[in-house]
Amino acid sequence: MAGGNAGMEGLIPMINKLQDACTKSGQALDIDLPQIAVVGGQSSGKSSVLENFVGRDFLPRGTGIVTRRPLVLQLVNNSGGEWGEFLHKKGQKFYQFDQIRAEIEQETDRTTGHNKGISPIPINLRVFSPRVLNLTLVDLPGMTKVAVGDQPPDIERQIREMIMQFITKESCLILAVSPANQDLANSDALKIAKEVDPEGMRTIGVLTKLDLMDQGTDAKDILENKLLPLRRGYVGVVNRSQRDIETRRNIQDAIQAERKFFLSHPRYRHMESRMGTPYLQKVLNQQLTNHIRESLPKVRSRLAKQMTDIEKEVKDFKDFKPDDPGRQTRTMLGLINQFMNVFGETIEGHSGVTVSVDELSIGARINRIFHDRLPIKLAERTIDEKHLRREIKIAIQNIRGVRTGLFTPDMAFERIVKEQITVMKNAPLEIVDQVTNQLTGAIRECTKNMANFPTLREEVDRLVATYIRQQEGKTKDFIDNLFAYETAYINTNHDDFIGFTQAAANTTTEIKKNPNQQPKNMVIRKGWLSINNLGMMRGGSKEFWFVLTAESLSWFKDDQEKDNKYTIVLSPEMRLRPVEKKSVFGAHFIFQIFNTENKNIFKDHKTLDLSCRDADSLETWQASFLRAGVLPEYKKPEEEGTAAEEDLDQQIEDSKDPQLERQVETIRNLVDSYIGIVIKNLKDQVPKMIMYHMLNATRNFIAEELLAQIYAEVNISAAMEESPQELERKTELLNIFHSLKEAVKIIGDINISTHSTPTPAAVDYNWVQSSSGPLVRYGLSKLSLKIKAASKDCRYHCSG
Repeated sequence: MAGGNAGMEGLIPMINKLQDACTKSGQALDIDLPQIAVVGGQSSGKSSVLENFVGRDFLPRGTGIVTRRPLVLQLVNNSGGEWGEFLHKKGQKFYQFDQIRAEIEQETDRTTGHNKGISPIPINLRVFSPRVLNLTLVDLPGMTKVAVGDQPPDIERQIREMIMQFITKESCLILAVSPANQDLANSDALKIAKEVDPEGMRTIGVLTKLDLMDQGTDAKDILENKLLPLRRGYVGVVNRSQRDIETRRNIQDAIQAERKFFLSHPRYRHMESRMGTPYLQKVLNQQLTNHIRESLPKVRSRLAKQMTDIEKEVKDFKDFKPDDPGRQTRTMLGLINQFMNVFGETIEGHSGVTVSVDELSIGARINRIFHDRLPIKLAERTIDEKHLRREIKIAIQNIRGVRTGLFTPDMAFERIVKEQITVMKNAPLEIVDQVTNQLTGAIRECTKNMANFPTLREEVDRLVATYIRQQEGKTKDFIDNLFAYETAYINTNHDDFIGFTQAAANTTTEIKKNPNQQPKNMVIRKGWLSINNLGMMRGGSKEFWFVLTAESLSWFKDDQEKDNKYTIVLSPEMRLRPVEKKSVFGAHFIFQIFNTENKNIFKDHKTLDLSCRDADSLETWQASFLRAGVLPEYKKPEEEGTAAEEDLDQQIEDSKDPQLERQVETIRNLVDSYIGIVIKNLKDQVPKMIMYHMLNATRNFIAEELLAQIYAEVNISAAMEESPQELERKTELLNIFHSLKEAVKIIGDINISTHSTPTPAAVDYNWVQSSSGPLVRYGLSKLSLKIKAASKDCRYHCSG
């Protein structure tokens, strides 16, 4: 069956090909191409109309809801044979239409199961035949009001929503199929069409089952568009009966019988040329042609935009030549350079609009390791005060021997200081481990651009990670040397060291210098925290706005800081401890502020239990409290002291030598002062060492040595083999790109080679009611308002 628009004959197959390519490749192309959606109630004859178009039995049959997924039926005029193809069975041709029916049923069950459920995921079927016009039709589930079997109770709503997804698009024509032996004013198809197409610009009426109307009634006035008019009018068809279907009557014979029915019927013979399935196909072809022509400017604009966007993606490989000897080298150089730039931005920071606001970059995380975690780790070296004083007393007495010293011995001070410096060594080494983990993770993240070349990516990851591990060892060696330098010479002439004279004076005045203490009026941190120990009867966990300074901790009702709820004055006896437990109110990151002298922190509470929203916030708050002088809690060793140590502790405790006690306090102040200097040096030097030996060295390795090692250790041909997924993606993109170019060209040709007919004049379309109403006022008195049930021997039509 030939159509009358040569340009359109070329466009629709190209559009179908384009839609398939886009669907298969996952590309979201915003092109609503014109198509025809077939809507109607159950058993209205929808499926029979489609089968008549194709001239073959290929749709599932049965009772209830048979069409349970949208069927996108693409009809392609083809003189070289007749077969069907499914999008989900790409490359497989179905020459037996019984197999097509079976595949529709199986594919439906794969998605919806066997319980008569429905799914909005369409099945795409393309039928090639010399007897069809190039059309795209969508067969939708028949509208129903009652759930059957295991169907969900809201089946009516689900079907309605599915239909709406198609017919609400302005590019979609609506083929409203209604049985003539039912009250047309209550047609489900016409009512839903009126909702989305109130002007009737896109609705075409189809009247089925004309041969089943009660004796003495007919639909002549309706088919002549005089009664219940539609702007685009009605076409009447006569489908095969159920008996015809069961006996496998040839559809072509049925179409001849349909023509004979209209020629022989006294009320329809004068309009025979405008009735029947062949005429309906011509009408749809012309109506779709008109609709496409009207949509051409918008479609062409969208096609051009999509082609421009895809051209940017395919520009690097659209002229791909597999035998080009320099292609692999150029591609690899580009990937390595891109990797180097991305790694540099990840470490040093991003510029422009690419800055992420969702998560911290690797560089920002390493910065927090330097300035938050390192100070906390160094502060955690705080030892048990009782244990420290015992060591000082023993050292002083051992240095004196049998003599009673008049002055505080230098050797005791150096002995204790060196021990304290050595204790801190683990903290920088742990920081190196953490930075190493961040860097190796960054490498994997930064090689995402090589995902299409999995072998190359694995080799780059391996080479750079190996280098980072080597630099990790070197960095730890330098840190070992740094601690060796610190313990090799105790510089008591340092500008920041208080000296023995000042230490003795501090012993009298009991003034201790805190190296972490900030200026008292300085605000260190502000933010939201929840207090978790207000009591269940008083509301449990409650969020407040906290302000931490060097001398106090205050909280307010909100961040306006007008309603001050409470203020705690910080003291050197205060400590901070993380609490590994879950609050009943869902807070997982809790820490406590408490006083080592067992004093109340606020009101009658011994601790202030605070919680934040994540682990990062907990860490930054710990670092902030450390800068305010609130140290982490000392963690006692798990081993219990021996009986001899306990006896020695008792002996030292019993010693009440005032001079010894003053010397112990003097050395204690000296140790605090000098360790403060060492901590200051470590916080300054350790990040510099890590930055130089790990971060900067890794960047230089990537820029200067990585490529040479790849050529020395890697098979370039194997490394530059693309993944099968990438090859398929490129193929699909190229297909889309070339299809778009051809479609744009065809659209330009269609403007010249196609013609259209004027849109029909407007009619009174208000008779389509949202609910049933009286029909007498529309002049339907001659029609029977009560449709009699068809007799048992009456011919029934197939279900829609």
